[in-house]
Amino acid sequence: MNDGPLIVQSDKTLLLEVDHPEAVDCRKQIAPFAELERSPEHVHTYRLTPLGLWNARAAGHDAEQVVDVLLRYSRYPVPHALLVDVADTMARYGRLRLDKHPTHHLVLVGTDRPVLEEVLRSKRVAPMLGDRIDDDTVVVHPSQRGILKQALLKLGWPAEDRAGYVDGEHHRIALTEHDWALRPYQHEAVDSFWHGGSGVVVLPCGAGKTLVGAGAMAQASATTLILVTSTVAARQWRDELLRRTSLTDDEIGEYTGARKQVRPVTIATYQVVTTRRKGIYTHLELFDVRDWGLIVYDEVHLLPAPVFRMTAGLQARRRLGLTATLVREDGREGDVFSLIGPKRYDAPWKDIETQGWIAPADCVEVRVALSDGDRFTYATAEAEDRYRLAAATPAKTAVVEELVERHRGEPTLVIGQYLDQLADLGERLDAPVITGQTPVKERQRLFEAFREGELQLLVVSKVANFSVDLPEASIAIQVSGAFGSRQEEAQRLGRLLRPKGDGRAARFYAVVTRDTVDADFAQHRQRFLAEQGYAYRIVDAGDLQTETDR
Repeated sequence: MNDGPLIVQSDKTLLLEVDHPEAVDCRKQIAPFAELERSPEHVHTYRLTPLGLWNARAAGHDAEQVVDVLLRYSRYPVPHALLVDVADTMARYGRLRLDKHPTHHLVLVGTDRPVLEEVLRSKRVAPMLGDRIDDDTVVVHPSQRGILKQALLKLGWPAEDRAGYVDGEHHRIALTEHDWALRPYQHEAVDSFWHGGSGVVVLPCGAGKTLVGAGAMAQASATTLILVTSTVAARQWRDELLRRTSLTDDEIGEYTGARKQVRPVTIATYQVVTTRRKGIYTHLELFDVRDWGLIVYDEVHLLPAPVFRMTAGLQARRRLGLTATLVREDGREGDVFSLIGPKRYDAPWKDIETQGWIAPADCVEVRVALSDGDRFTYATAEAEDRYRLAAATPAKTAVVEELVERHRGEPTLVIGQYLDQLADLGERLDAPVITGQTPVKERQRLFEAFREGELQLLVVSKVANFSVDLPEASIAIQVSGAFGSRQEEAQRLGRLLRPKGDGRAARFYAVVTRDTVDADFAQHRQRFLAEQGYAYRIVDAGDLQTETDR
């Protein structure tokens, strides 16, 4: 028996003992091929999945390396069947290849003829292929490159894409690192992406994903299309690029509801790009209007279906996805893998926190109870109405008022989903309310006032979930959310994780109604953060005074 930090189990879970002296080295070795599921205090749980193992193969790791790591660090003998399964799963990647061809431009090549025969007989794949050149080679129309990769992944035979990229239109972009520099992990992320060609970088909220995007743009020195979640996010990207790169105002275009500028670097919103008129996506031509050398997908885990379809046709362009979590509630992580690329870099939230690049955070769930009258209303309501009744109960209002009062003087966000609930809280707290109906200029003005310390309290809807830079926010009070969305919970905590000027920790309150679906959804929402090592303390609303004095 070895005294290693890892326990490898036949159900493909890996248990890592965090306090073991070799734990840090082991985590670095298993990170490329094992998916982190949970990371509470003492034992972290990873899982071996086909997608994770194919990710590793796409990034240059082979089965021999994976097996060696498992054997080297495992405390107990590794189940033989698991090692065989790892080798067999990883061997499925690359038996089919997409290659350039001097005459036919793009071809599918099989290194294992029975596998090629199997996929050629698939009703899903056959229409995407052209003539058979020889026993091992089939013509593929370039427009089918992405869709074919999606289909092959679903069949369990992920193709290795070696057809390369067009350079796109050259445009000089340089980082202006005079009074700042890319952090070590940002350098690693840029290098990992660039050497891989295309793929996804996963970094915690507040860890500077925009700067990774800027670094990739400087590497490419080519025209760049950046897709973001909102107009506010587009303007924050623009401001960061002007501050951190050699780009000038005239070189950066905004393609949003307010403006339609196409320039060497164009920042567009997903919403505008996927706007449909009479069944036609009128703005998707933006993808073809220039010879883009790089396409950046901010918050890539939110990719809308129409952008997935367009991304399928952009396989000749370098593609960079940026996200804090690859969790998708619709289970389309495989589409991100096949159309954007494999995960090229991943840094656990707690690692970045330990290095001092993001603020520590304390997560507290405050439980309230429905009044007797509201309990009866809830019990007799239709199932589809119960979450709203529980999430927007007036019982939460007094708790929010108490928390805001106790943290007076600290930059605080009150976050929720239901507009009438937010309007009522804004009125009671005498605080501005920002929702999707708030004009972009007004949103920008309020966010700027919050950043500058002129405002200490904002009530915000889900428009503040993504890509809103509020560095000094240190308190968040969540009153309602998008049902059980793990993404949203992570993003909302992420609003607090920018390092504070005085080094203080952040505090994230989730106000939850006990004995209702609100509590059930809260448990699911918290899963991703628990997996990253954030433990929620649960307190009763009646014990808040003791809690906030901690």
